[in-house]
Amino acid sequence: MRKIADCRDYPSVSGCTLTISGEEDEVVRAATEHAVSVHEHTDSPELREQIRGMLKNEEVPQHA
Repeated sequence: MRKIADCRDYPSVSGCTLTISGEEDEVVRAATEHAVSVHEHTDSPELREQIRGMLKNEEVPQHA
């Protein structure tokens, strides 16, 4: 199942609205890079686990 990381769920000084979706490992990698480069976090195993815990399942539209 695809996962989503959405910055809008976590208020920031920059008011970031980025949403990243894809396979879980891809989203964790991309969201970590984004958190470091945009939000000035430090890349660490703890940050990656925190991001992994914040992911949501992507809602897939049901076709009639």
